[in-house]
Amino acid sequence: MSDKYKDQLKIVIKHFPLRNHEFAHKAAQASLAANEQGKFWEYHTKLFENYQSINDDKLVQIAGELKLDMDKFQSDMNLPNIQRIISRDMQNGRRIGVKGTPTIFMNGKRTIFRNLNDIIEKIDSELKRNNKTL
Repeated sequence: MSDKYKDQLKIVIKHFPLRNHEFAHKAAQASLAANEQGKFWEYHTKLFENYQSINDDKLVQIAGELKLDMDKFQSDMNLPNIQRIISRDMQNGRRIGVKGTPTIFMNGKRTIFRNLNDIIEKIDSELKRNNKTL
């Protein structure tokens, strides 16, 4: 999907770690620490592939699989800026009514999808509506 819309979409991830998931906040920190080494999307993808087994060891294992500088990764997880990003994202989410994850907004409107095909159809529709070429 990413190649099809390469120059037509802007994807923004906002962190909204749920309180009922013991490692959600640490996972958000870890993904942002991975971003410090240019590996956000790779880390993010692996988190979702392993979402049922996320714990401290798995967060470190994923970083190792991506060949991150482990000392920097561990240090960056606690950077004040990373904490501010997560806090800001959560405040923003609460303000606009986010209750769970994932929550998807398209052109500023909350949208509910059942599957990837629904997302693709909606993207195509929005691009046509905005007169952008596919």
